[in-house]
Amino acid sequence: MTKILFICHGNICRSPMAEFIMKHLVSEAGRCDSFEIASAAVSTEEIGNDLYPPAKRILTAKNIPFTHRSARQMTRADYNYYDHIICMDHSNLRWLRYIIGDDSDGKVSLLMSWAHKNRDVADPWYTGDFETAYNDIDEGCRALLGNII
Repeated sequence: MTKILFICHGNICRSPMAEFIMKHLVSEAGRCDSFEIASAAVSTEEIGNDLYPPAKRILTAKNIPFTHRSARQMTRADYNYYDHIICMDHSNLRWLRYIIGDDSDGKVSLLMSWAHKNRDVADPWYTGDFETAYNDIDEGCRALLGNII
């Protein structure tokens, strides 16, 4: 089983969008039994909060199923448990170092790097542009899945 953890700042927009997009892609591929997919934050700011309403709206518009969830912060135990820890931006990478220290097992990467792009996923928290964030995440998740399967 391949275990993937998506990371963003607060775990209410990008990382849960990635979680649900990836779950949908895995389901479409008929591989649900081969994956465990979750998401978490590097900060504590949104702990316990559900998916941000505009993120719910874009997932609904794109026919991506989602469930109620509660934001949580990543832990060192998560690093030990998951095979892939996928960050949405370079800031997440920096914050993650405070939680896990060095990435000695080479598990941490940027989502867009899977699509051969060295850039961040657009952050809709600041721009309000959930369409661009969705498109980045979808592209990154499709590339990630293509590299894993």
